[in-house]
Amino acid sequence: MPARNRFAELHDEITEWRRDFHAHPELRFQEHRTAAKVAELLADFGCDEVVSGVGQTGVVGVIHGRARGSGKTIGFRADMDALPIPETTGLPHASKHPGVMHACGHDGHTAMLLGAAKYLAETRNFDGSVVLIFQPAEEGGGGARAMLDDGLLNRWGIQEVYGMHNWPSIPAGQFAVRDGPQMAATAFFDLTIKGQGGHAALPHKAVDTTVAAAHVVVALQTIAARNIDPLKTVVVSTCGLRSDSDTYNVIPDEINLRGTVRYFDPDVHDVVQKRLKEIAELTARAHGAEAHLHYSPRVPPTINSPEAAARAAEAAHKVSGHVIRDFDPVMPGEDFAEMLAERTGAYLFLGNGDSADLHNPSYEFNDELIPLGCSWYAEMAEQSMPLG
Repeated sequence: MPARNRFAELHDEITEWRRDFHAHPELRFQEHRTAAKVAELLADFGCDEVVSGVGQTGVVGVIHGRARGSGKTIGFRADMDALPIPETTGLPHASKHPGVMHACGHDGHTAMLLGAAKYLAETRNFDGSVVLIFQPAEEGGGGARAMLDDGLLNRWGIQEVYGMHNWPSIPAGQFAVRDGPQMAATAFFDLTIKGQGGHAALPHKAVDTTVAAAHVVVALQTIAARNIDPLKTVVVSTCGLRSDSDTYNVIPDEINLRGTVRYFDPDVHDVVQKRLKEIAELTARAHGAEAHLHYSPRVPPTINSPEAAARAAEAAHKVSGHVIRDFDPVMPGEDFAEMLAERTGAYLFLGNGDSADLHNPSYEFNDELIPLGCSWYAEMAEQSMPLG
């Protein structure tokens, strides 16, 4: 396949881009160096249009095919931001920024889409236009929404939109895409438990917020276990507990809990939010304390249209010959869902092999995936908008 041959030639160059991004990670909406390099490369490739500052630090590139008679425009999206995680890989290209690393493979996603952009700008073997979307702040920052609010879809006339994410535990080089929900909706919550502080040796003179908070944490698990249809998937996780006390013998006035909710069915969401508030308030009250909830919905479920998923799977099969179609959706969230909520499209996984998990300090993107990922983008453009 011509795309594969070209990407084999470009492999070392694209790997250098990827490792440079990895060595210089930037947190959400701080991707200034990354965005500048992306924009510079797109201009060097000869893209017909390169626009920076979309959704704060996002970059958009446009490549027109040899013909534009189809009137079709499809978008490909890659994420650019890193995570606030200290890297432990010890690799030569490890992060040069203490406490920040590319622990989710966004460096690889950006590099693969750049590789595809170089090939598509060279060949232009399609009838229509490709819009290259380099998104900031995927990691909880609302980068997709920022680009949408900046007019991304309408400004460039995007009719379909596709994204790709590497996935550990899927064999390296195999693709996976399913119809319907592929990733979960997400919400965050903060709970403040207020009581009356005091001396730990005199608990009867205080309202113990720690005990109240401990009971709230346990009670919240009954939402999934007893309030939701067992055939529907919900996760309620309390992920942090903090107080202003740093001594061994003080009962704090206040305890702060934080956590996340994950689900697929929008009907479930209202029940979870209602029960989270009720359980927290009533459990705290049973211990003489008060609970105050701040609940923040983040992104909807990532839902692939069956037709777009079929097109993505067909292109993946031509590239690798290995496509998983029948698998369970996963509970992490992805703000690419915001784009899929407004345009037809699909999100697929590319197996990263036997690597550390995502968001792990020892995670590393598998550079051997680069030719396959680039080839998939090229195949999607040529297959979706064929010449002649």
